[in-house]
Amino acid sequence: MECYSERTCAIFVDGELAVDEARRLRDHLATCPRCRRLVDALRAENRVLGESLDQLPEDAAGSAVFPRLRLSWVWGDLAALAAVLALGSISSAWIEKLRVPEALEWLNPFSTGGLSNLFFNLSYYFAHGGTAMLADYAAVVGGLFLLLGGAVLLGRRWRLHQPGLHLLIVLLTLSLPSFALERRHGEFVTVAANETVDDTLLAAGNTVRVEGVVNGDLLAFGRTVEVSGSVKGDLVSFAKRAVVSGTVEGRIYNFSQSLDLDGQLGHSIYGWVQSLRVDNRARVGEGIVVGAGDVSLEGEVRRSATIFASNAEVSGSIGRELTMAGGSLTLTNTARVGGDLSARVHQLKDVHIADGATIAGKRDIEVRVRKSQFTRPRFYLHQAVWLAAAMLVGWLGLALFPGFFEACTQGVGLGWRSLGLGIGVLAGVPVAIIVACITLVGIPVSLMLLAAYLAAIYLTKIWVGAFLGRILLKPAGATRRDWLLGLLVGLLILTVIGFIPYVGGLVRLAVICLGLGAFSWQLYQGSRATRAA
Repeated sequence: MECYSERTCAIFVDGELAVDEARRLRDHLATCPRCRRLVDALRAENRVLGESLDQLPEDAAGSAVFPRLRLSWVWGDLAALAAVLALGSISSAWIEKLRVPEALEWLNPFSTGGLSNLFFNLSYYFAHGGTAMLADYAAVVGGLFLLLGGAVLLGRRWRLHQPGLHLLIVLLTLSLPSFALERRHGEFVTVAANETVDDTLLAAGNTVRVEGVVNGDLLAFGRTVEVSGSVKGDLVSFAKRAVVSGTVEGRIYNFSQSLDLDGQLGHSIYGWVQSLRVDNRARVGEGIVVGAGDVSLEGEVRRSATIFASNAEVSGSIGRELTMAGGSLTLTNTARVGGDLSARVHQLKDVHIADGATIAGKRDIEVRVRKSQFTRPRFYLHQAVWLAAAMLVGWLGLALFPGFFEACTQGVGLGWRSLGLGIGVLAGVPVAIIVACITLVGIPVSLMLLAAYLAAIYLTKIWVGAFLGRILLKPAGATRRDWLLGLLVGLLILTVIGFIPYVGGLVRLAVICLGLGAFSWQLYQGSRATRAA
C-alpha cells in the first residue's frame, strides 16, 4: 500500500481526518515505519507549539487565541481606528508643508543629505571595533545557513537525514576563504611607499592609508581611507571620508560620507556619498554615476556624468552629456559640456548657467512638478495588484504550511520579544551577507541568504496583517476563510497607515521587525521540536 501524504498525516494528527480514513491510516501505521516516524514528528511539533503558547503571559496568550468578544466591542474598535486614520489624513497635509531649516537639513532623516549622514555614521559606529568579526565570519555564515536550512525543514516537516547533513557541511566548507586575498586589520592599516601588494587587499581599520602599490583590487573599510599611491585594480571603499590623491587604474565604487578625488582615475566613479568633489587636478578616464547631497566637479571627466544630488556645481570639463536630477545645478564660467545638458529640477530658478559656460549640445531643462500620488489612477492599480499578490501568498501559506503560517502569525503577539529579535535579525543578516561576499566561493551562500532574507521581509506584512485582522474581527472559528478575512482587513489597515507621512515609515519598520522576530522565534521552536523528535 502506498504511503500517505504529509498533509493527510497532519490532518490526522490534528484530529480532523474522517473516521474511516483515520482507521485505515492507523492500520497503515502499524506496518509502515516511514509514516509512523512522520506522524511522531508532527505530534512532537504540535506538543512543542502548545508548550510555547502555555508559556505566554496571560494578555499575550489571550491575543494569540483571539477570543470572541461582543459585537459592540468590535464596532467600537473599528470606530476608534477610523477616527485615528481620519485624524492622520487631515494632519498629513499640514505635515507635508513643514520644512526643515537649510542649516539643519543634514539632521533631517527624510532628506538625501540626512539619510546619507545617518547611514554612514551608523555604518561606521557599527563596524568600528568589529574587524575581529572578519576572522570569525565562517561561524556566522554557517550559523545563518543552518538557520535557513531549519526554515526549509520546518516548512516541509522533513527529517534531516545524513545526506542532508553532509550537504550542509560541504557548503559551509566551500564558504571558507580559498583564493588570493590579503587581509589586514587594525587601528591603522598602511601600505608603505616602498611596499607592493601583489594580491587583492582587504583592509579594515580606523585609518586605511595606501602609499605604495596594490596590484589587485583594494577593498577598504574604515573611518578614513586615503590612497596616495597606486591601485592597479578597482577601489571599493566603505568609509566616513575617502581621499584619492594617487592613481586608481580601475573603477571606484564608493559608499562614504565624503569622497575627494585629487588624482587620476582610469575608468569611472560609481557611488553614493553625501559630498563628492573632483578637484581641478583630477582626471576621470570615463564617466561618473553618483547619488549625493552635494557634488562639485572641478576637474576633467572624459565621458558622461549622471548626477542625482541636492546641489551640483560644475566648473570643470565633461566630455559628453551631463544629466542631472535633484535640487539645484550651477555651471560656472569655466564649465564645459561636450554633449547635451539635461536637468530635472523642481524650479527653473534652481538652474544657474553662467554666460561663459560652454554647452556643445542641446539644453533640456525640465521643471518637475510634484503631484500627489493619490491623484493618479496608476497608484490605485498598483495598490490593488499589491493587495491581490499578498492575499495570494497568504492563501498559499495557509494551504501548504497551515501550522507554520498560523504559528508565525500568533508569534507576532509575543510583542517586545518579537520586536527585539526582529531588530537583531534585520541588522545582523545583511552584515553576514556582506561578510560572506568577501570570498568568491562564499557568493552562492550569500545569494541564498539574501533571497531568504528578502522573502522573509516580504512575508512580515502578511503575518502582521493576519494578526491585526484577527485581533480586530475576533472570529469564533479558525477556518481558512476566517484567516483570509482577517488578513484582508489587516493588510488594508497597514496600507492606509503606511501612507501617513513620517508615521507610515515607522509603522513599516515596526511591521518588518515584528514579522522577522515571529519568524525567527518559530524557527527556533521548530529546531527544538526536531531535536525532541
